[in-house]
Order: sequence, then C-alpha cells, then structure tokens
Amino acid sequence: MASPKTVADLARSFLTGRSADEVLSLRLGDLGVTVRTNSPELKAKLADYFRDFLDVAGGAPAETTIIALEMEPPKLDLPLAEKVPEPGKSKVKEEFADLPDGRIVRKRLTGMVFCFGGELHLALGPCLANHNQVVNFVNNRYIEHLVKRGALLFHAAGVAVGGSGLALAGFSGMGKSTLALHVMQLGADFVSNDRLMVERAGGRLTMHGVAKMPRVNPGTVLHNPSLAPVIPDEEREGFEELSPDELWTLEHKYDAFIDECFGPGRFRLVSPMAGLVLLNWRRDAGPLVARRVNLAQRPDLLPAFMKSVGLFFEMDARMAGRDFSEAAYLNLLDGCPVLELSGGVDFEAAARACLEFLAASGRGAA
Repeated sequence: MASPKTVADLARSFLTGRSADEVLSLRLGDLGVTVRTNSPELKAKLADYFRDFLDVAGGAPAETTIIALEMEPPKLDLPLAEKVPEPGKSKVKEEFADLPDGRIVRKRLTGMVFCFGGELHLALGPCLANHNQVVNFVNNRYIEHLVKRGALLFHAAGVAVGGSGLALAGFSGMGKSTLALHVMQLGADFVSNDRLMVERAGGRLTMHGVAKMPRVNPGTVLHNPSLAPVIPDEEREGFEELSPDELWTLEHKYDAFIDECFGPGRFRLVSPMAGLVLLNWRRDAGPLVARRVNLAQRPDLLPAFMKSVGLFFEMDARMAGRDFSEAAYLNLLDGCPVLELSGGVDFEAAARACLEFLAASGRGAA
C-alpha cells in the first residue's frame, strides 16, 4: 500500500471490500453515536458494556458514526512519532501521525489503529480482544464533542444526589474512584469514574461524565460490600489473605458494573455541579481533615484536576485560541465551593463529609 496522504485515503484502503453491517446505537448525553462493525461478537460486547446508554428508542439520527473493523493488526506505510509518556512514566505506549485531515494513532502493544478527523472515526485491528480500547475511543469522541463546544476537561470522578453533583479529584493514587463508590453506598448516583467535562451555562456549572465503568482494585472491593459481585468467589480468598500494604500497592483492576453493584438507574452522565472535592491526604497521617479552600490562594491544588485533552483529540479550527491555562480553570470555577480532604486516609468519613458538603453547597447554588 502506498503511503497515504490523508486519513481518508487510509480509511478507504481498509474499508474497500469490507462490510460493517452490525449496528449499535448509543445515546451519550446529548450526543447520538452509531457504532458499525463487522463482528457480531464485538457488537454484543459493546452493547453489554454500554448497557446504560443504549438508544433503544431509535430517536434522532446519530451525530457521530464510528466504524470498528475486526481484523489483523494493520500495517501502516507512514512515519509515526512516539507519544511522550505522561510525567512519572517511561514506557511508550502509542505512536501517531498527523495528516492534513486528521490523526492516526497506533497502539504499540496491541497493534490497534485509530483514525479520526472530521466525520471519520475508525478503529482497526483485533477489536474484540481489545474492546476496552474501542470503549475508550467511543468515549473520547464524546469528550471531544463537549470540549469543542466550550467545556474544560477535568481529571475527576463525579457523583450526584438529586439535582446536585460533586466532582471528586485528587493527586495520583489518592483514590477518587474509591471515594466515589463509598459516596454511592450512602445513596448517591454515579456520574463518572476518571474524567469530567465541566461547562458554565446561564451562570451555573454542569458536569458531564464518561460512559466508563469504574476500574477498582481488590482492596476497594473488600472494603465496600456493594462491590461484592466484582471479584469471583474463587479469587476473593487470595486477596483476603493480603496485608493492607499489599492491597494498597496491588496492580490488579476489575470493572465494577454500576447496575450489578448498586442497582439499575444509578449511572447518569449529566448533573449540575455544586462543588469540587480535592483529595490531598496520606496514609497513616492522623484523622481526616475537611476544610474549604480558595483555589486562587492554593495554586498547588490545580494540578490535581487539570487535564490535557490528549492524543485522541482532533485540534481543528474550532480550537484555535482556546485557553486551557490555570486561569481558564480558575475562571470557570469562580464561585464554586471547594473542599480539601487532607490528613489521613479515611474513605468512610470522607464519604460522609462529601455528602454534608454537597448538601450545603447545593443549598447555596439553589
């Protein structure tokens, strides 16, 4: 294959002669998404994962169409640049090429290739074996949709009670997803696990979640009875024998399906945002301390929730001049109550503090 000059060229070379007749319709917030694939098994896997967001009513035509072709890892005849790893990490996981009409990204470990630009959204390779990467690609299209209309991206989880929601952020490894699930155990709904898009309209903040199940470690599961279905019985005993230190550092994750753990109807993607909680605690650092802070006076806390749009984002003309600076985040959050949780790690006490903060902040925003 000759080296493609555009993403559209590359797409045509792989789509020609291949059908994608299996169709899955999703509704992510206000965005309709159609996923087309040549694999019935992939369609079933994605339908199960996105079970809370199936567009069973078949409403308005989808704004975004994604084609996922199950095939051997495609060979690309074009130079690819390495994606620089995130701070604190050294392994190169992705490489990419920017062409006049979009971007091509290749996952080094799996060989999956993703092409996107304009109305083109294409996943190529062993999609079924790597359906989690297809899930992420679908969700990245929703993130892009919201950021391009003005939202800022947050590295945060989200929960909501009634008409009020909380963004939960923290420095790496602080346990924002674990805290979100503890707050859910006290009656809150789930909004997002790791990413939030926050926008201001009519003087009020709205947070949008991502349709991705929380990934939890065994320690989180063992300390939250609602998560009991997550770990198979034959694996639970081995984890119960580990010490707290071993559980804390264990690199092993499970998908926690919200409906299986907390019941149906507990996952919603959109909520008014009444406040922001920042985890800044340490293990064995005494009792939990909860106090309100002014972000303008605490610039050290901004990296806990600011997030770049990343490799799977098309920087088109709509993004020209967009401000993603600290000042932009501070301006967006002007007037938003912020609670810092410091001292020692205590998820149960933190969950109660979050609900008390949400109740007070929600009344103030009403």
